[in-house]
Amino acid sequence: MEKIDNEPIINKLGQVVHYAVRGLAVLMTLVILWGVIDVGLTLYKEIVTPPYGLLSSGDILTLFGSFLAVLIAIEIFQNITIYLKEEVIHVQIVIATALMAISRKIIVLDFKEVEAEYVWASAAVIIALGVTYWLIAQKPKLLISGSDKR
Repeated sequence: MEKIDNEPIINKLGQVVHYAVRGLAVLMTLVILWGVIDVGLTLYKEIVTPPYGLLSSGDILTLFGSFLAVLIAIEIFQNITIYLKEEVIHVQIVIATALMAISRKIIVLDFKEVEAEYVWASAAVIIALGVTYWLIAQKPKLLISGSDKR
């Protein structure tokens, strides 16, 4: 039985995927730039609109949401670039990105508008992602301490 590395069709398909991921990196860069411009324009409009320089709490939350959306896009870009370099998906970074995304959702959430079940479900997701992130971060430490018990 031949190794997959010797299969020309698999190699060609791998190259197609590699170029597709590069395309995603370019598109994500455009999304990041667009997001930064949007945040800048939104902030500018809020500053030059009477009353000048004052932001309501709703405006601040909207800006926080926009900032965090750009940071999430940057995290996704990091995931893409790491995949291009190492051809491996780093679960810890993906979990951190998901944690940031759900945290963004909670930060901009209007608790007067949502049902209690939604808040509890969001809390469960945050706890699950936090525990998962912690376990993944602890794995190297656990492996090292586990090897000492021989």
